[in-house]
Amino acid sequence: MEKLYHLFTIALVLLYWALVAGVTLRVVLKRRAVSVSLAWLMIIYIIPIVGVMCYFLFGELNLGRKRAERAKDMLSPFRQWFAKLNKCHAHAPENFGRHIYRIDELCNNRLDLPALSGNTLSLQSTPSSITQSILFDIETATSSIRMVFYIWHPGGAADNVAAALIQAAERGVKVKLLLDSAGSKNFFRSKWPKKMRRAGIEVVQALQVNAWRIFLRRLDLRQHRKIIVIDERIAYTGSMNMVDPACFKQDTDLGQWIDIMVRITGPTVNVLSAIHCWDWEVETGSRSLPPIPECGFDQTKTQHPVQVVPSGPGMPAYLISQVLTLAINQANHSVTITTPYFVPSSDLLATLKMTAQRGIKVELIIPHKNDSLMVQWASRAFYAELLEAGIIIHEFYGGLLHTKSVVIDKEFCLIGTVNLDMRSLWLNFEITLAVDDQKFTNSLNSLHKRYIEQSHPVNKAKWLQRGLRYRFLERLFYLFNPLL
Repeated sequence: MEKLYHLFTIALVLLYWALVAGVTLRVVLKRRAVSVSLAWLMIIYIIPIVGVMCYFLFGELNLGRKRAERAKDMLSPFRQWFAKLNKCHAHAPENFGRHIYRIDELCNNRLDLPALSGNTLSLQSTPSSITQSILFDIETATSSIRMVFYIWHPGGAADNVAAALIQAAERGVKVKLLLDSAGSKNFFRSKWPKKMRRAGIEVVQALQVNAWRIFLRRLDLRQHRKIIVIDERIAYTGSMNMVDPACFKQDTDLGQWIDIMVRITGPTVNVLSAIHCWDWEVETGSRSLPPIPECGFDQTKTQHPVQVVPSGPGMPAYLISQVLTLAINQANHSVTITTPYFVPSSDLLATLKMTAQRGIKVELIIPHKNDSLMVQWASRAFYAELLEAGIIIHEFYGGLLHTKSVVIDKEFCLIGTVNLDMRSLWLNFEITLAVDDQKFTNSLNSLHKRYIEQSHPVNKAKWLQRGLRYRFLERLFYLFNPLL
């Protein structure tokens, strides 16, 4: 019996060694950032069995076989649709400003997706103004409404929007609602899906969480976009989920979530509609591309060019990350960034530091308290080298600052759904707008100033004197960078 036990132990050790060796080789042979590979190796060796399981669950971009095949087949027809926009009068690169010109080149070469002029944009920065505007546009809709959100949380103003969608469907408006399965789990447990489907609304769970398939698809790959398209003439995107901040996560001491949305009219609306169609087809297999927009506009007026930048599985890799880096590298005077989750890649960190070191004023506005303790500590692991490079860090005390935006030289901006972490930049379905509109950028810059007024700057001298316990927690959670 003792000999059998001894042989069994040896077999388990050999099996474990083979498993760890195999995973190690897989990590090393995958082409990705060296820092990510090293972080995974440390997790695997520091917490061996759990680390190996985490790698199988979260270590590789795995959309699932059916979705992956579908996304691969979709790329060509969607690129053909995007390419037709280059023939529109709204694509006039000779009139573009210097910031968006290079971004148009990048997105056109990688996805055939051009920047388009002739848009109007409105920045909405309070929950009441956002929901009232959305409700008004839903109530006046006549033909179609498309929506995709990461979180739909029942309660308050979100219920008003749900009721308005049901009324729209009952008067003949075709409504398609795509919600992330994990982010909107409370919605799918509520009364609303059944009521909506009964009214004729198509409600679809994106990336449905299934305990039986956890090793066949990466669970933390999420549908993180926020898009509304109404009658192919009005669109919204930004950082706000379909929630009422007064009813959302009120059991924490973070305060209300602080968000923005952009209301858009013009040719860019149809591009955002096409992105919704992409997401819908990835999930359902059903294709319904929107019409090519009417691109005629008065070229004597302000152009308002906007570049839609999508990312996610099936699309060109790291496109939003490249656009962000390109925009920051073009800065001549200032860069101001707001993000709730700041866990940058080594490349983005180097770009921010270099920008500050060449004399550009770089300001980072992030929440003082975060809904993810791991992210909060991991973010602070970067403070010392950011401060050393001359970057100004503002910690926001007015709630959970959830706005994701960048203002370059007070004349150009990026705004959308993307956090400055590797999950958003490398993994999730995301959307960003690059906006070359001075009036709109002035509005966003003014909003940044109000955020800074509700923030405290991190003092470099005091930060460097923080205790050993804080340094240990920062470095500990930094190791989990790939999971954040």
